[in-house]
Amino acid sequence: MSWTGAFGRGCRVLLYAIVRRMALARISPNILTFLGLLINVVAAVLFGYANADNQPRMFLYAGLVIIGAGFFDLVDGRVARATNQVTRFGAFFDSVVDRYSDVALFFGLLVYYARASRFFYVVLVAVVMTGSVMVSYTRARAESLIGTCKVGFMERPERLVLIIIGAVFNRMAPVLWVIAVLSNITVAHRIYYTYQRTKAAAVPSQ
Repeated sequence: MSWTGAFGRGCRVLLYAIVRRMALARISPNILTFLGLLINVVAAVLFGYANADNQPRMFLYAGLVIIGAGFFDLVDGRVARATNQVTRFGAFFDSVVDRYSDVALFFGLLVYYARASRFFYVVLVAVVMTGSVMVSYTRARAESLIGTCKVGFMERPERLVLIIIGAVFNRMAPVLWVIAVLSNITVAHRIYYTYQRTKAAAVPSQ
Protein backbone atom coordinates (compact mmCIF):
# COMPACT_ATOMS: atom_id res chain seq x y z
CA MET A 1 0.00 0.00 0.00
CA SER A 2 1.31 3.47 -0.90
CA TRP A 3 1.77 6.12 1.79
CA THR A 4 -1.09 8.14 0.30
CA GLY A 5 -3.37 5.11 0.50
CA ALA A 6 -2.30 4.47 4.09
CA PHE A 7 -2.94 8.13 4.97
CA GLY A 8 -6.41 8.02 3.40
CA ARG A 9 -7.24 4.80 5.23
CA GLY A 10 -6.04 6.32 8.50
CA CYS A 11 -8.23 9.38 7.97
CA ARG A 12 -11.27 7.20 7.27
CA VAL A 13 -10.64 5.14 10.41
CA LEU A 14 -10.35 8.33 12.47
CA LEU A 15 -13.50 9.78 10.91
CA TYR A 16 -15.50 6.62 11.56
CA ALA A 17 -14.26 6.55 15.16
CA ILE A 18 -15.41 10.17 15.68
CA VAL A 19 -18.79 9.42 14.09
CA ARG A 20 -19.24 6.37 16.33
CA ARG A 21 -18.44 8.45 19.42
CA MET A 22 -20.97 11.09 18.41
CA ALA A 23 -23.54 8.42 17.61
CA LEU A 24 -23.08 6.86 21.05
CA ALA A 25 -23.50 10.31 22.62
CA ARG A 26 -26.77 10.69 20.65
CA ILE A 27 -25.75 14.12 19.39
CA SER A 28 -28.39 15.54 17.08
CA PRO A 29 -27.14 15.91 13.48
CA ASN A 30 -29.03 19.22 13.30
CA ILE A 31 -26.96 20.55 16.21
CA LEU A 32 -23.77 19.60 14.35
CA THR A 33 -25.08 21.39 11.27
CA PHE A 34 -25.83 24.51 13.31
CA LEU A 35 -22.41 24.41 14.98
CA GLY A 36 -20.86 24.47 11.51
CA LEU A 37 -22.77 27.69 10.81
CA LEU A 38 -21.56 29.30 14.04
CA ILE A 39 -17.95 28.44 13.23
CA ASN A 40 -18.30 29.90 9.75
CA VAL A 41 -19.64 33.09 11.34
CA VAL A 42 -16.40 33.24 13.36
CA ALA A 43 -14.46 33.00 10.09
CA ALA A 44 -16.60 35.80 8.65
CA VAL A 45 -15.79 37.99 11.65
CA LEU A 46 -12.08 37.33 11.10
CA PHE A 47 -12.42 38.38 7.46
CA GLY A 48 -14.26 41.54 8.46
CA TYR A 49 -11.75 42.35 11.20
CA ALA A 50 -8.78 42.21 8.79
CA ASN A 51 -7.01 45.41 7.80
CA ALA A 52 -3.86 46.44 5.94
CA ASP A 53 -1.65 45.55 8.91
CA ASN A 54 -3.08 42.19 9.98
CA GLN A 55 -4.80 40.98 6.81
CA PRO A 56 -2.52 37.98 5.99
CA ARG A 57 -2.75 36.73 9.57
CA MET A 58 -6.52 37.23 9.88
CA PHE A 59 -7.14 35.60 6.52
CA LEU A 60 -4.97 32.63 7.56
CA TYR A 61 -6.95 32.26 10.79
CA ALA A 62 -10.22 32.51 8.85
CA GLY A 63 -9.09 29.80 6.44
CA LEU A 64 -8.21 27.47 9.31
CA VAL A 65 -11.55 28.16 10.98
CA ILE A 66 -13.38 27.31 7.73
CA ILE A 67 -11.50 24.00 7.65
CA GLY A 68 -12.79 23.38 11.18
CA ALA A 69 -16.34 24.19 10.11
CA GLY A 70 -15.95 21.74 7.25
CA PHE A 71 -15.54 18.96 9.79
CA PHE A 72 -19.14 19.46 10.93
CA ASP A 73 -20.30 19.44 7.30
CA LEU A 74 -18.46 16.15 6.95
CA VAL A 75 -19.91 14.36 9.97
CA ASP A 76 -23.49 15.59 10.35
CA GLY A 77 -24.89 13.36 7.61
CA ARG A 78 -22.82 10.39 8.75
CA VAL A 79 -24.04 10.80 12.33
CA ALA A 80 -27.62 11.02 11.07
CA ARG A 81 -27.21 7.73 9.23
CA ALA A 82 -25.37 6.06 12.13
CA THR A 83 -28.12 7.01 14.60
CA ASN A 84 -31.03 6.42 12.21
CA GLN A 85 -31.96 10.11 12.37
CA VAL A 86 -32.10 10.73 8.62
CA THR A 87 -35.16 12.88 7.98
CA ARG A 88 -36.50 15.06 5.19
CA PHE A 89 -36.39 18.02 7.55
CA GLY A 90 -32.74 17.30 8.35
CA ALA A 91 -31.85 17.47 4.67
CA PHE A 92 -33.83 20.71 4.32
CA PHE A 93 -32.23 22.22 7.43
CA ASP A 94 -28.74 21.27 6.25
CA SER A 95 -29.34 22.95 2.89
CA VAL A 96 -30.70 26.14 4.47
CA VAL A 97 -27.84 26.39 6.98
CA ASP A 98 -25.30 25.84 4.19
CA ARG A 99 -26.70 28.88 2.39
CA TYR A 100 -26.39 30.99 5.54
CA SER A 101 -22.81 29.76 6.02
CA ASP A 102 -21.89 30.74 2.45
CA VAL A 103 -23.46 34.17 2.76
CA ALA A 104 -21.78 34.75 6.13
CA LEU A 105 -18.31 34.17 4.65
CA PHE A 106 -18.94 36.47 1.72
CA PHE A 107 -20.46 39.08 4.01
CA GLY A 108 -17.24 39.05 6.00
CA LEU A 109 -15.29 39.69 2.81
CA LEU A 110 -17.72 42.47 1.89
CA VAL A 111 -16.97 44.15 5.21
CA TYR A 112 -13.23 43.75 4.69
CA TYR A 113 -13.23 45.33 1.23
CA ALA A 114 -15.66 48.05 2.29
CA ARG A 115 -13.44 49.01 5.24
CA ALA A 116 -10.47 49.04 2.88
CA SER A 117 -12.39 51.36 0.48
CA ARG A 118 -11.97 48.91 -2.41
CA PHE A 119 -15.30 49.46 -4.12
CA PHE A 120 -14.55 47.24 -7.13
CA TYR A 121 -13.99 44.22 -4.90
CA VAL A 122 -17.13 44.98 -2.91
CA VAL A 123 -19.02 44.63 -6.20
CA LEU A 124 -17.04 41.49 -7.11
CA VAL A 125 -17.87 39.82 -3.79
CA ALA A 126 -21.54 40.74 -4.32
CA VAL A 127 -21.40 39.05 -7.74
CA VAL A 128 -19.76 35.98 -6.18
CA MET A 129 -22.39 35.85 -3.42
CA THR A 130 -25.22 36.09 -5.95
CA GLY A 131 -23.70 33.43 -8.19
CA SER A 132 -23.14 31.07 -5.27
CA VAL A 133 -26.72 31.35 -4.06
CA MET A 134 -28.04 30.93 -7.61
CA VAL A 135 -26.02 27.73 -8.14
CA SER A 136 -27.95 26.15 -5.29
CA TYR A 137 -31.27 27.74 -6.23
CA THR A 138 -31.16 26.63 -9.88
CA ARG A 139 -30.44 23.05 -8.83
CA ALA A 140 -33.28 23.01 -6.29
CA ARG A 141 -35.74 24.61 -8.71
CA ALA A 142 -34.69 22.40 -11.61
CA GLU A 143 -34.97 19.23 -9.54
CA SER A 144 -38.56 20.14 -8.69
CA LEU A 145 -39.22 19.95 -12.44
CA ILE A 146 -36.91 17.31 -13.91
CA GLY A 147 -35.82 15.12 -11.01
CA THR A 148 -32.08 15.73 -11.00
CA CYS A 149 -29.77 18.56 -12.06
CA LYS A 150 -26.15 18.04 -11.04
CA VAL A 151 -24.50 19.56 -14.08
CA GLY A 152 -21.89 22.26 -13.67
CA PHE A 153 -18.68 22.46 -11.68
CA MET A 154 -18.82 25.19 -9.05
CA GLU A 155 -20.70 23.44 -6.24
CA ARG A 156 -20.32 24.35 -2.56
CA PRO A 157 -17.33 22.05 -1.84
CA GLU A 158 -15.38 23.57 -4.72
CA ARG A 159 -16.22 27.09 -3.54
CA LEU A 160 -15.12 26.33 0.01
CA VAL A 161 -11.83 24.78 -1.13
CA LEU A 162 -11.11 27.88 -3.22
CA ILE A 163 -11.97 30.24 -0.36
CA ILE A 164 -9.71 28.27 1.98
CA ILE A 165 -6.87 28.45 -0.56
CA GLY A 166 -7.42 32.19 -1.04
CA ALA A 167 -7.45 32.79 2.71
CA VAL A 168 -4.54 30.57 3.73
CA PHE A 169 -2.25 31.70 0.90
CA ASN A 170 -3.49 35.30 0.91
CA ARG A 171 -4.68 35.12 -2.70
CA MET A 172 -8.33 35.98 -2.24
CA ALA A 173 -8.67 38.35 -5.21
CA PRO A 174 -7.92 35.76 -7.95
CA VAL A 175 -10.03 33.19 -6.09
CA LEU A 176 -13.01 35.56 -6.16
CA TRP A 177 -12.60 35.98 -9.91
CA VAL A 178 -12.56 32.22 -10.43
CA ILE A 179 -15.68 31.71 -8.29
CA ALA A 180 -17.50 34.64 -9.93
CA VAL A 181 -16.91 33.30 -13.43
CA LEU A 182 -17.42 29.58 -12.79
CA SER A 183 -20.45 30.01 -10.52
CA ASN A 184 -22.33 31.97 -13.14
CA ILE A 185 -21.24 29.57 -15.88
CA THR A 186 -22.66 26.77 -13.73
CA VAL A 187 -25.94 28.67 -13.36
CA ALA A 188 -26.14 29.20 -17.12
CA HIS A 189 -25.36 25.53 -17.72
CA ARG A 190 -28.15 24.46 -15.37
CA ILE A 191 -30.62 26.82 -17.02
CA TYR A 192 -29.78 25.40 -20.45
CA TYR A 193 -29.84 21.80 -19.16
CA THR A 194 -33.25 22.32 -17.57
CA TYR A 195 -34.55 23.95 -20.75
CA GLN A 196 -33.40 20.95 -22.79
CA ARG A 197 -34.93 18.43 -20.37
CA THR A 198 -38.27 20.23 -20.08
CA LYS A 199 -38.41 20.70 -23.85
CA ALA A 200 -37.78 17.00 -24.40
CA ALA A 201 -40.44 16.08 -21.86
CA ALA A 202 -42.96 18.33 -23.60
CA VAL A 203 -42.55 16.54 -26.95
CA PRO A 204 -45.37 13.95 -27.26
CA SER A 205 -44.19 10.39 -27.79
CA GLN A 206 -45.09 8.81 -31.15
